[in-house]
Amino acid sequence: MVLLVGFITPFSVQSQSKIWSRKVYSPDKKLQIALKQDTGNIVYYQFRADGKTLLDWSQLGPVTTGEMLLVNKTMKTVNKVWKPLWGKRSVVPNHYNELVLKFNLFVLRIRLFNEGVAFRYENSSAENERTQFNFAGNYTAWYYNFEYRNIGPEKIKDADGERLPVMTVKIDEHHYMAIHEADLREGEPLKLKPNKGVTIFTVPSKRANAWRVIMYGRTPGDLVDSHLIELLNPESTGDFSWVKPGLAVWDWRINGAVADGFKYDMSLPSWKRMVDFASANGISDLVLDADWYGPEFNKTSDPVKGGKVDQVHQIIAYGKQKNVGIWLYLNDVGGKTFSLEEILKQYHDWGAVGIKYGFMQGNYEEKNKHTQLITQLCAKNHLMVDFHDNPVHPYGQMRTWPNAVTREYCQSQLDAHRVFEPGTFVTAVFVNMLAGPIDMCNGVVDMEQKGRVDNPTPVPATIVGEAARTLITFSGLTVIPDIPENYYKYPEILKFIRSEKMPWKESKTLSGEIGEYIVMARKTSDDNWLIGAATDESEREVSINLSFLDNSPYEALILQDGADASYKVNKEHYTTTLKTVKKNDSLYIRLTPGGGSCVLLKKKTGY
Repeated sequence: MVLLVGFITPFSVQSQSKIWSRKVYSPDKKLQIALKQDTGNIVYYQFRADGKTLLDWSQLGPVTTGEMLLVNKTMKTVNKVWKPLWGKRSVVPNHYNELVLKFNLFVLRIRLFNEGVAFRYENSSAENERTQFNFAGNYTAWYYNFEYRNIGPEKIKDADGERLPVMTVKIDEHHYMAIHEADLREGEPLKLKPNKGVTIFTVPSKRANAWRVIMYGRTPGDLVDSHLIELLNPESTGDFSWVKPGLAVWDWRINGAVADGFKYDMSLPSWKRMVDFASANGISDLVLDADWYGPEFNKTSDPVKGGKVDQVHQIIAYGKQKNVGIWLYLNDVGGKTFSLEEILKQYHDWGAVGIKYGFMQGNYEEKNKHTQLITQLCAKNHLMVDFHDNPVHPYGQMRTWPNAVTREYCQSQLDAHRVFEPGTFVTAVFVNMLAGPIDMCNGVVDMEQKGRVDNPTPVPATIVGEAARTLITFSGLTVIPDIPENYYKYPEILKFIRSEKMPWKESKTLSGEIGEYIVMARKTSDDNWLIGAATDESEREVSINLSFLDNSPYEALILQDGADASYKVNKEHYTTTLKTVKKNDSLYIRLTPGGGSCVLLKKKTGY
């Protein structure tokens, strides 16, 4: 349903205004944005939540020349639902109040949701914008930091040098914000410029027509559960029913592992073992990584003729027999040296289900344009796509292009000969993951990684914490990086991971704090509930209320780290508990340093 509450046009072209003010409220009346223009050529806004000013008067609009006059304004209320093909939940409210201000030099469109506010500038040829975020206090912030640990916690006045979104902000215990963008169709991705010593951030990015987005939540989990970024993108058109989110095994991290006298590498015998494992455990895909068509940075490596192409044909055919899809890696060198359109058509004709695209070159504006081209060509050829190696940040593309299932907009576990500390994970899920689905490659169970070709480095986590991270991390492709024999050593861990059946019907961040811990619950496509909890380097106890369950009794399989376990020692030690629980019961879980907990809730039959 779309409800229009009326169009208001108090100013005509003949009756133009330069001095005016206006307030707009969210549908629940709890958020407010105030706007005004004084005698100058600048529009200002102020953002309030629950009666508290969070952003004080800040500039809006493109940098224009000449006298700026407001000539018309309209307002409407939209109240609909979005039913995504896949995502954090199956039904998403899309409810907002929209104000459109038409000036003689540009159009300002503002949408106020219960979860935040967004604005963008239309019909303007200006190279720059005036946009400011004038925070009403010296709050604490965290920022995206490429494939490294996030910047922060940092006081806003201490920020020095360019910062990149997502920028997540803690105002106090009851107010949180995040700054990002949505629907970046063209132009330079959002950058943020602090003014050291004051609380104002500006936008130095050029020629973007994207939404500037202020996400809001009363808990940090509200930000994680929000769909604001996706809802500001156009809905998809055409048939995307072939897009299947799910779990995948991967050949890159297994390279060099030895089990039962067999040494894994990136070739057909290993691929078949991985497909057999995936098929036996309901895992949908196998991802083939770099160098299968020759050295990936060599311009003579042909992505459709080189290297192990004959083996690739065989594993795709073998995967079809076992109902396991095959993803193919493609480097930017191959994708630009040879015809991208012909490559992707060939992959479709072979029967591949997706591509992992790596090491895209160029500035971010160029990369954004090329990312869109690849996504659209993949859609044309019924291929899902995962972008890696410093990709353009997500900005809600999955609503328009459901085949854009994930990207490495994070520090990925064990990537580039680095491992991330526990605190990095419980920061990134409150910062990077607000932008959209991310590929973090958690789920290691061999915590020493000896013998691996790429990164034989011990992992600072526990196996229960690693399993929990596979659930907590939102992605349309959850890539697990270990070998079958290692998963079979820990049957309860494997049971939890293989129970992650997508698309999710519901997701709820039950509790958490930025950089400290998170507890996430997701309802699977087969109506089970899974809970994952993860902590930083500190030990803590959490209480998990099961109020989200229906009135049926559930059997709960609870995995916890052993009393002697931590991310430094005894990483593989864990305990299992089986008990019956019901709605509104509470589970009391101890999280060891760098560890976590996994809970599988299955409805008991016969009730």
